[in-house]
Order: sequence, then structure tokens, then C-alpha cells
Amino acid sequence: MFKRLLIAAALLGAAAAFIARTDDDIEIDYGTSSIYSKADMHAAVSAIRKEFRTFKGCELHSIRYAGDACMTAENLKWMNSLGNNGPYAWCIEFKSDFRSPKQPSGAWEPDTEYKDWEWWLARTEDGEWEVLTYGY
Repeated sequence: MFKRLLIAAALLGAAAAFIARTDDDIEIDYGTSSIYSKADMHAAVSAIRKEFRTFKGCELHSIRYAGDACMTAENLKWMNSLGNNGPYAWCIEFKSDFRSPKQPSGAWEPDTEYKDWEWWLARTEDGEWEVLTYGY
């Protein structure tokens, strides 16, 4: 019984190490911003990664900041029309590249590289980033 527990613990540890290693293989480009700190952008990337985990079987390759030009009054108005937790004071856009699962899943073309997938997030003045929409 003890031997089985050790084996199970070792397998669980190996699985956790694999997940962590895979997660670290994602290329993240924060670019430069005169609006957001790296901590602000890191929090947004964390929200994206959390949402991406719901993309069953997909493999995330990169996330990059789309630039300060996305923080406009028009885009902020758009974010406020999408979200339920506003009013939002800030919005931010990132783009990502990922591969869909090899097997058909209904949501994606099988084994396809998706490039420049857009992620739009917003937050209230003192709130956390929320992923409000994504796609092309």
C-alpha cells in the first residue's frame, strides 16, 4: 500500500512538473507602454492564461502586448458595453498564437496554428483585469 502511494505521489509530482514546464514555455512579450506597468500587464496576462486553460487540448505558444494605441475612449466604451462589472476605466489588448488539438473538437480546425488571436480585457479603477472578449 505504501509503495503504491509513493508511486502515485511520484506520478503526480511528475505531472505537476510537466504542467509547470509547459506553462513556462510560453513566450510573453510585454513590449513597452507609457500607460501600463509590467505588473499591470502581468496581471492581464494571468487572466488570459486562466481563460486559455478552458480551450481544451489547445497549446498556447505566445502572448504579446498589442500596444498603447488600444486604450482609446472608443474601445473603453466598447468594453463597457460588453462587461457586467463596470464601469471600466481601463482596457488593454493582447495577441496570442496557439495550436488547436489534433483531433476535431468542434470549436477549432484540427491541428491548426492560430496567429494574432486577440484578447480584450478591462478593469475598473481599482479592480482586476477581466477578459471580456477574444477571437479574430
